[in-house]
Amino acid sequence: MQSYSFENLDVWKISREFVVAIYKIQSSFPSFEKYGLGDQLRRAVISIPSNIAEGNGRTSLKEQIHFIEIAYGSLMEVYCQLIISYDLKYINKEQLERCKSMISQIGGMLNGLRRQKISKLSQK
Repeated sequence: MQSYSFENLDVWKISREFVVAIYKIQSSFPSFEKYGLGDQLRRAVISIPSNIAEGNGRTSLKEQIHFIEIAYGSLMEVYCQLIISYDLKYINKEQLERCKSMISQIGGMLNGLRRQKISKLSQK
């Protein structure tokens, strides 16, 4: 079976794990919230590995950087939604802190990948 280069990126692998963690958390939201905050949370978290993969498939370094930035924006959107979920008492402090730790890790990796692409771009 063919493999694609994004599958070798640690940030993509960890962001997939983050998707699973968020889906598990979101499944305990009240049923009336499944199509409100829960739906928005699912879409935002899926956007992270999806944009990493899409950007990695682009040949232009500027486009690759752009998709990394979109993934980072989605990561911040997820964090905001988790804070709101905590405020609404849908998740507890421990869940929020665990997610925040993953967000910090993914965010740092995205920033590192972005810096790497910018460095390559400036060498051209």
